[in-house]
Amino acid sequence: MERPKYKGHLKLLVLKMLSEKPMHGYGIMAELERVYGIPHPSPGTIYPILSSLKRNGLIEAIGEGKRDKRLYRATEKGKQYLEEHAEELEKMLHMAALFKEFARLGGRELGELLKEVFLSLDKLSDEQKMALAKEFSEFTKRVRLILLGEIPGVKGNE
Repeated sequence: MERPKYKGHLKLLVLKMLSEKPMHGYGIMAELERVYGIPHPSPGTIYPILSSLKRNGLIEAIGEGKRDKRLYRATEKGKQYLEEHAEELEKMLHMAALFKEFARLGGRELGELLKEVFLSLDKLSDEQKMALAKEFSEFTKRVRLILLGEIPGVKGNE
């Protein structure tokens, strides 16, 4: 499953977190996944964001944490930046909440399955492909009914 399009928005989430309490890089990664449902943020994503925020004066390193991990916190300039971009941050928080709920409902597993199907297409027989097409069609119809409030299998909706 493709990850949500966070990129620049992820900077806002990191800055918001650092405006609430000092954290180190790995703590930020864990918190992004725990609180916002962002799947497995990597050091290759987080540390460049921290460097960019620091370079722009929005965060500062405040010393060493456990096991020599550098702690970061938002500067006054960073807090002001959050205030100026409050609407964008709210949109990002809403999107993150939706993604977290989607994942809770099985969205990640569904995405992983679809990726597996996609990568297996050249190995499947015509019969397997036809069976998948039928399953996808039926699944799509059932999901659309649910979205319309007509839940299949529930009395009064059939």
